[in-house]
Amino acid sequence: MKTTQHTADELVAILRLQHVPNIGDVLAKKLISHCGSPSAIFEDKKQNLLKIDGIGTHTIKHLFDTEHLEAAEAEYNYIFKNDIKCTYFLDENYPKYLKHCIDGPILIFQKGNIDLAQRKIISVVGTRKITSYGTSFCEQFIEELAPLNPVIISGFAYGVDICIQREAVKNGLQTVGCLAHGLNQIYPKVHAKYQAEVLKNGGFYTEFWSTSKPERENFLKRNRIIAGVSEATVVVESAEKGGSLVTADIANSYNRDVFAVPGRTTDKYSLGCNNLIKQQKAHVMTSAADLIYLLDWDIEEKKNTPIQKQLFIDLDEIEQEIYTYLQNNGKQLLDSIALDCKLPIFKTSSTLLAMEMKGVIRPLPGKLFEAI
Repeated sequence: MKTTQHTADELVAILRLQHVPNIGDVLAKKLISHCGSPSAIFEDKKQNLLKIDGIGTHTIKHLFDTEHLEAAEAEYNYIFKNDIKCTYFLDENYPKYLKHCIDGPILIFQKGNIDLAQRKIISVVGTRKITSYGTSFCEQFIEELAPLNPVIISGFAYGVDICIQREAVKNGLQTVGCLAHGLNQIYPKVHAKYQAEVLKNGGFYTEFWSTSKPERENFLKRNRIIAGVSEATVVVESAEKGGSLVTADIANSYNRDVFAVPGRTTDKYSLGCNNLIKQQKAHVMTSAADLIYLLDWDIEEKKNTPIQKQLFIDLDEIEQEIYTYLQNNGKQLLDSIALDCKLPIFKTSSTLLAMEMKGVIRPLPGKLFEAI
């Protein structure tokens, strides 16, 4: 939605509210709901606002400080002169999945040709120090997903982010970079050379003003948009700690599906993914087929999606017994598998995880498992 679809006064009021310290998106939405609109907040009496839970005298003092109005007017002028699109959280074209997030931004700035309506949307994140394993996975993953024409969301940063977004462009998919700074710059600067191709088929989202710099806390804040704007988040590679794991945790808190690409236990940049899987915070993903199946994307599209299968897989005696059982009996609960195969629960659980990583079974909603 272009800025002209909101009056100047409305947009300045939204910006003014956004600029007040100690008023995050949750409290801002509470104020808007109570008063009816952003502009009505600044017309209400202070004693009325103090009745709202979370609003104290300190916040009220800042709320009516004229410096926020002056800053909002300056930012409005920048937005207007640079034809930046603004989407308010109550607008119809505000990202539908982000609308369900209580802490979603009250205002998003965007550039490009972003169209999320009636589209499959996934976020892909990972380490800034991508390995050849991660690069190869990104290439294969996007190639397999391309027939479904999803939108690929990432952070336009080093490593997995730029790799997955460039692969999306190469395969003609729409891709959106969520930035941790204003639209007046690109960080890292070296990625400015990819800006035009992303703007052509996709674009950029940010909640940050033109005065914002790419500071550490902005990247952490930005991660909730990456997690919230999509229906699932994929972690390709991650060390034991990292921003992509924060994004995965946020996605889990939003009750979104999280997928992680497993790797060898000795590989530094697979530790984070392996831990997500081990802690049952993510589904194992060995190919796009796993995501397609668990998200229940269109059956015909699944049928036409190229899926690379491993023809010869070594299974030990217990794995083979479970695999044969699932082939003969279809989808089964963990408890049923353990009971019928006469195995302890802990042994069954660890064996199923090993088989999942080998790509011979897959988990289903409701703690079910089936053979592939």
